Amino acid sequence: MPSLVPRALPPRLYITAWPRPLSQGAAARGLAELGAPRGKPPWRVLFFGTDDFAAESLRALEATREPREEPLIDRLEVVTLPSPLPRGPPVKNCAQQFQLPTHHWPDTGPSGQFDVGVVASFGRLLNEDLILQFPYGVLNVHPSYLPRWRGPAPIVHAVLHGDTVTGVTIMQIKPKRFDVGPIIKQERYAVPSQCTAKELEAILSKLGANMLISVLKNLPESLKNKREQPNEGVTFAPKVTIAMSCIKWEEQTPEQILRLHRAIGATLPLQTLWMGNTVKLLDFVEVHNICSFADQLLNEHGIVPGSVLYHKSSETLVVLLTVFKTVILKKKLTAADFYNGYLHAWFQQKTLHGDCRFHTLKLTTVKKTERKGNGGAQYKTKSA
Repeated sequence: MPSLVPRALPPRLYITAWPRPLSQGAAARGLAELGAPRGKPPWRVLFFGTDDFAAESLRALEATREPREEPLIDRLEVVTLPSPLPRGPPVKNCAQQFQLPTHHWPDTGPSGQFDVGVVASFGRLLNEDLILQFPYGVLNVHPSYLPRWRGPAPIVHAVLHGDTVTGVTIMQIKPKRFDVGPIIKQERYAVPSQCTAKELEAILSKLGANMLISVLKNLPESLKNKREQPNEGVTFAPKVTIAMSCIKWEEQTPEQILRLHRAIGATLPLQTLWMGNTVKLLDFVEVHNICSFADQLLNEHGIVPGSVLYHKSSETLVVLLTVFKTVILKKKLTAADFYNGYLHAWFQQKTLHGDCRFHTLKLTTVKKTERKGNGGAQYKTKSA
């Protein structure tokens, strides 16, 4: 009976390629599907991703296929998620630009024809049978310094919690749980002051793409030197929800509100209630002299959390020492428009409390209805 171990791959390299020790049966099944894996570049890569962070890694992989004497990759295909948006996710657009074969999850293309899988911001668990199709396993480009911020939104939570240091980790994934596999390569990055999640994502995406290429250049040796994640310092970064955008005036400090805006404001404007109507707050600014003006009024009038002040010289609204220039209340309004339409009478009467304030908005998820044109879960609002 012929040997199950491919002649082209030394046994030592084959053992280090799998995400965890395999039974004889599992190893036999994997090898039967794979044929003979390669022991050095160029690699055959199946890429899993969706968003802008992932697209940066895909562009880096594509760049290594340009005609050269020793290409790093000679076959590259893409798996992405179906999208209701006409334009589709960034990874799909990137794949179309490069004319790469693209598969829509759960379709993962031809089985057993790739050396290694690469995942970046994909948001779906890969099962063991799929992982076993890759003799070098599946690499994950994760934008945090693991084990801190395991989960789908590490960049958002790093900004939200005021982290001064984050990073990128290239790890090997395991089935059943996100972000728990061994670390292959890891680099720290100092978070710039007042950096938004979008700005940090752009920085970390380039760092992660460069790290991925570095690992692939010497993949067998990189896998040989991998290490398990420490048990200390584990934190979780759950998915961003619309409920996170609701400001809790009685609970959150001004710094926490500003961090919340930096973390999610680009995709989910912060929300509150004004006289029973939902209001979105835009164009936050950080100006200390305005905050000192608000602080003075707070001391003079004992204003309650959520009280809205207008700073005429800068044309901004000030609430709990947070400052912004624009609101959406049925339509977009400048701070001056909001003052003239809603605040002027209170300021004339010098009654800067009571109803002249924002209230905490609470969003309660209502079961999805079957009405025609319903695009998802519905929300109802009530004031705190």
